[in-house]
Amino acid sequence: MADFDEKEISIRLTDPATRREAFAMLVSQYSEQLYWHIRRMVLTHEDADDVLQNVFMKAWKSLDSFRSDSKPYTWLYRIAVNESIDFIRHKNAAGMLSTDEDSTTGVAAQLLADEYFDGDEIQAMLQEAITSLPEKQRAIFNMRYFDEMKYTDMSEILGTSVGALKASYHIAVKKISEYFKQLD
Repeated sequence: MADFDEKEISIRLTDPATRREAFAMLVSQYSEQLYWHIRRMVLTHEDADDVLQNVFMKAWKSLDSFRSDSKPYTWLYRIAVNESIDFIRHKNAAGMLSTDEDSTTGVAAQLLADEYFDGDEIQAMLQEAITSLPEKQRAIFNMRYFDEMKYTDMSEILGTSVGALKASYHIAVKKISEYFKQLD
């Protein structure tokens, strides 16, 4: 997965003399992966860019609390998941995010109108179904389905047991299946 030795980068992140270069390597290595995870959570390109920028700013500011025994990838991913969930909750609280599938301005319609969305109608409907999941369940589904992440890595990122993650993923798949059955 990594083009560099994560243990070496972890050590370099904790040393003020090598921190900036090590952090630049992390940004270069993981920006695209994190962007797509965030994009699947928040849906729009502009929002994903904003959240990704917040992730790296938060990571930079919290480097003093980074432990060199942690994997930089899981550390960044944890920040990205939390920032994405916070962003969604903020938008929901502000009434700026529509997840009503009966609305003509539903998620699928918004995605299809987005110049950066390159999927078809089925992919837009899948994203709408995923958006109907609770935030943490959405993150679990995205990590497993799209990122093909191992449950052990997900457990480290989310601080949840493997069994609970498997159950949550199974429930999410069931909800998404039911969503599509209702469309028929």
